[in-house]
Amino acid sequence: MSNCPFCAQENASQATVCCSCARDMVVPSSLLAERDDLIHKRDKALGELMKAKLELEAARRAKKLRYV
Repeated sequence: MSNCPFCAQENASQATVCCSCARDMVVPSSLLAERDDLIHKRDKALGELMKAKLELEAARRAKKLRYV
């Protein structure tokens, strides 16, 4: 027996679709690889965004110090 990752209903071990909510219980490896790639790209973009925010804040602080 295996549990559905969406509704937690018990299903037969070889089930590919949940008998309760009818959602796919088996995800193709190509979709898993695509998801992992998108997660990696998202994390990289978030890192770049944080770096840019820190640089912008430092530039704003430097500008304020010049005019004081």
